[in-house]
Amino acid sequence: MPHHTPLIETIVAGIGLAFLLGALANRLRLSPLVGYLIAGVLVGPHTPGFVADQTLAPELAEIGVILLMFGVGLHFSIKDLMSVKAIAIPGALVQIAFATALGMALAWAMGWPAGAGLVFGLALSVASTVVLLRAMEERRMIETGRGRIAVGWLIVEDLAMVLALVLLPAVSGLLDDRGAGATSAGSQAILLALGITLAKVAGFVAVMLVVGRRLVPWILHHIAHTGSRELFRLSVLAIALGVAYGAAVLFGVSFALGAFFAGMVMSESDLSQQAAAEAMPLRDAFAVLFFVSVGMLFDPMIVLQNPLPMLAVLLIILVGKSAAALLIVLAFRHPMGTALTIAASLAQIGEFSFILAGLGVSLKLLPKEGQDLILAGAILSILANPLIFIAADRLGPRLERRAEPAPAEPAAPPPEDDLPTTSLTDHAVIVGHGRVGSVISEAARQEGWPILVIEDRRDVVEGLRERGIEVIRGNAATPRVLAAANIGAARRLFVAIPNAFEAGQIVQQARAARADLDIFARAHSDAEVEHLHDCGATATVMGEREIALGMMARARDSKDKKLAAPSAAPASAADDATAA
Repeated sequence: MPHHTPLIETIVAGIGLAFLLGALANRLRLSPLVGYLIAGVLVGPHTPGFVADQTLAPELAEIGVILLMFGVGLHFSIKDLMSVKAIAIPGALVQIAFATALGMALAWAMGWPAGAGLVFGLALSVASTVVLLRAMEERRMIETGRGRIAVGWLIVEDLAMVLALVLLPAVSGLLDDRGAGATSAGSQAILLALGITLAKVAGFVAVMLVVGRRLVPWILHHIAHTGSRELFRLSVLAIALGVAYGAAVLFGVSFALGAFFAGMVMSESDLSQQAAAEAMPLRDAFAVLFFVSVGMLFDPMIVLQNPLPMLAVLLIILVGKSAAALLIVLAFRHPMGTALTIAASLAQIGEFSFILAGLGVSLKLLPKEGQDLILAGAILSILANPLIFIAADRLGPRLERRAEPAPAEPAAPPPEDDLPTTSLTDHAVIVGHGRVGSVISEAARQEGWPILVIEDRRDVVEGLRERGIEVIRGNAATPRVLAAANIGAARRLFVAIPNAFEAGQIVQQARAARADLDIFARAHSDAEVEHLHDCGATATVMGEREIALGMMARARDSKDKKLAAPSAAPASAADDATAA
């Protein structure tokens, strides 16, 4: 068997080094993303030592992007997307236009033609899908109002970039120096390309909403009834990757956007939560390879060779884009905290920027120096993004406290993600209302206990409210959600979610809020039982063990009944004779 295997070498070197440097970054209280990016620089062609395969790494990273967007789609329903269209569509378009104008101005100052400036500006205007979503997930913000705005904004940006990628080849003849006399033909080509692109995108959306919305949940339910977890996991991955690939090949839509819609239609199924859990391990592993592949593209010498253009690029990404987003969100009368979060989310560039830069170079529109500046700007902005989020998290509450509404103007509506504290006391809090949580809540109601449910799925939340059950929509690992559940005044906490790591965070926070709280958690292994016990759980129930004990109890009952049956028969016969 040959030992020269570039695929295995790339995966082992990328993930292994990312793990070591990510753990070191976490130890230094930095985002693990910093470690992943540095790992990419070390295995890239611009540093001495081992060089990973530069063709395989980006393709592996694309799988991570697909699975990440698929996971977001699972938690982002069509209602969520439509609920933020009023700010996401105009906000994203205005921000793209502003950042593109800044990029074109910098390109003009460096003596580049208009075509180079347009590609350069577009590349600087679009945020990274992976970076934005990872930052939102780390802060448990995807399910909040500001998280939905950020994701909706991101989807609009992705659609705009898909349109730009299709149109650039058609207009390249107009944008370079040779296209001066081809205005009429070029205009026809632009209109034709635009019409075809819009028709393809509309066709894809229609197919997903009409056919996929019925077919995908049906497939999941059919596979679930086979009882094979392996087949269920395989079906989830096949749908995510298959729809993403089909969207790109048949409709010209990006992999990321196709995967997002696949997840969104799958969210219509009752099995969406289980589907998300099955896709998570592969998603996280391949998402790490994305950051490694980005790091491989970075040449540290560009910072020394072009310091002033590099500084200008960073100012456009970190300051120009963020300022535009901040003012746009405030103009829509959202709180300062929401505006700062959106601004911090967009203060970086990523995968679409690389694709645009590569296309620009291949079309001879963008000079190689422009591509190097874009790559360097991406690396440095991704490194700086965690620090910007920290600053936004600290500044937001202070600025909101200082802000006072003008007396002549109506008060701004409260942020969507503000949660009032429940008035319940001495109650039972149930985290998760799936197969386990729903049984617990029904039994608790029969006992006459006051209950409150914490759940993040919109359809489940709406159903519970229709039944008159008090529910908080959100992630219970977020401190403000537990605070809204008045956990300090509760009597019992049932953590019924299957994710033990997230359950551990909930248990720790609840135990810190009340030392004598009865906390019951769910586990799937002895290691998870020990972990939850260490976090402060009063009792932990392992599903497999309880199933085994239940089966033995049923077997004993059956045996006792069979033993009692022979002695009961004569007595019954004697009674019959007496009656006769």
